[in-house]
Amino acid sequence: MKSITVEVWGDFACFSRPENKVERFTYPVITPSAARGILASIYSKPSHFYWQVKKIEVLKPIQFISFKRNEVINSKIKASTTLSAPILVEETEKHRTQRQSVVLKDVRYRITAEIIKRKDYTERIDSLYNQAQRRIDHGKCFCQPSLGLREFVCYFDNPSKLEPINESMDLGLMLYDVFDLDLPGVVKEKELPYITLFNAKMENGIINVPDFHDESVLHPEKGVNNA
Repeated sequence: MKSITVEVWGDFACFSRPENKVERFTYPVITPSAARGILASIYSKPSHFYWQVKKIEVLKPIQFISFKRNEVINSKIKASTTLSAPILVEETEKHRTQRQSVVLKDVRYRITAEIIKRKDYTERIDSLYNQAQRRIDHGKCFCQPSLGLREFVCYFDNPSKLEPINESMDLGLMLYDVFDLDLPGVVKEKELPYITLFNAKMENGIINVPDFHDESVLHPEKGVNNA
């Protein structure tokens, strides 16, 4: 096994553009970062490997929809809060705001990815592929995958025979990832994002994704601000 292919779909999706600070405006297709996050929700061992997305196939026409959403900002439930402690409505209202969101509707993608071993992992890579495939076969996941936002539930299964859409477009500079994939382990709360970008093109519904270390991927040290 040299790659894993999984098909994902959902009613809504939002892959927010980082240049929009307040209102949420989605990319027209899923980003490699979001695709990797879905795969990691299904199967992940950060100390052993990371997922390298190789190809994204868009299986349904791109459709946008706009609506307002209530969001709670600058606030979170403290770890000491227990189930017996009520969450006061008055407190949440102080931090709630309405934001305009431009999202995608009725999306379906086919994601092909490879497993990239960490340097310290010495076991056979076949065992990692086999475990990942078994979890996809049985619909298992560590946490419910989402399509950009937690409320936009992502469903997944083995790939179908659907053909990609017959559409091509230059997607411009797109978010590649927000983490340094070379660093294994749990991300710390105060750790700064490591934002990488790449020039994305969709040809007949297919986006070929370069490797994380490819020269076409813009890293912070190559002139992209890490902020």
